[in-house]
Amino acid sequence: MTTNSDSSRRSFLKDTAVVAAGASVLAGLNPVRAAHVGGSDTIRIGLVGCGGRGRGAAEQALNTEGPTQLVAMADAFDDNLQSALQTVSRQHADKVDVPKERQFVGFDAYQKVLEQDIDLVILATPPGFRPLHFEAAVNAGKHVFMEKPVAVDAIGVNKVIDANQIAKSKNLAVAVGLQRHHEPIYIETIKRLQDGEIGRIVATRAYWNGEGVWVRPRKDGQSEMEYQMRNWYYFNWLCGDHITEQHIHNLDVINWLMGSYPVSAQGQGGRQVRTGKEYGEIYDHHFVEFTYENEGDRSVLLSQCRHIGNCWNSVSEYAHGSEGSCDLANGRIFDTKGTLKWEYPRMDGGNRKNLHDGWQQEHHDLFAALRRGDVPNEAEYGAYSSMTSILGRMCTYSGQEIKWADALAS
Repeated sequence: MTTNSDSSRRSFLKDTAVVAAGASVLAGLNPVRAAHVGGSDTIRIGLVGCGGRGRGAAEQALNTEGPTQLVAMADAFDDNLQSALQTVSRQHADKVDVPKERQFVGFDAYQKVLEQDIDLVILATPPGFRPLHFEAAVNAGKHVFMEKPVAVDAIGVNKVIDANQIAKSKNLAVAVGLQRHHEPIYIETIKRLQDGEIGRIVATRAYWNGEGVWVRPRKDGQSEMEYQMRNWYYFNWLCGDHITEQHIHNLDVINWLMGSYPVSAQGQGGRQVRTGKEYGEIYDHHFVEFTYENEGDRSVLLSQCRHIGNCWNSVSEYAHGSEGSCDLANGRIFDTKGTLKWEYPRMDGGNRKNLHDGWQQEHHDLFAALRRGDVPNEAEYGAYSSMTSILGRMCTYSGQEIKWADALAS
């Protein structure tokens, strides 16, 4: 049952999308703070996309401090939705209230979730749908957590940027699943580098080299659309290739470090080993040289991502400066002779730190901000880091050097 005060708060939260400025003046607070006074109100969550990442994001959202409740779910396939509902309910039985009438299946299911009485929506479908879903969520006046990448082409990136201007005007929070921004090891290491600890940064390196991901065999009677949707990782309209779906994390770290985006790139790649029909249309390796310009200084990022077994594997980022170098993922800074100068602390008292728990921390930070009345917005760097990976793919597919501005306008 919903109390009258709860109903009033819900009505207010919806109305603030229309009268944000006026409500701020009247309440003396921004709309989010007014909607969650004292941080004690239940934040009602909708989930769009019930695959592995959607399930994980829902659980992480429900793990945050303060009352939360998952109340609506959507997926293209009912078996995905039921599996996610069962899993999340086991973990958070007291925080899940998703009866049949709030379980939605099909291509329009996201619209039905957005029509529900929710405060925040998690967008975790294959990324090809992200711009459409984000725009709809903003128009519906919902706070958003969306997984990366936020688009698979320049048109999608521009749609996200445009929708984000509306999100800002409505005082809507937007978080993006580039979780390294929420990991203390990266925050401290990048701050030290930006403060000049290795001098002027002249080159960087970034890697996502591994053996690849799952393949879901075609089933009898399965339509081509269902097959591609269930194997979304291997089709560019859904995934954008693994340089966009995975390697975006490493490219985003370098963009963050440099405080800018590349002005151009060139590269090469192909399908050398993973050539079977079951691997769709994406490459199994990409190598890209990105060029950055900052106040007249030029630097180069050498970027590798690969899905080939029995090779050297690494998921990491490195910076090389005039006065030293840095292993960012491990939080280690070296002088020009390779001697360790600084290392991010591994221990907290007598306990070993979890250095890479950004998946959970990004939700702690988002929900804590909402309860404080803050309105974080990560959409811009999410969009432009997505565009960085798309630029790289455009270069490896074409074999041409491409400028950032031309790629963004493509």
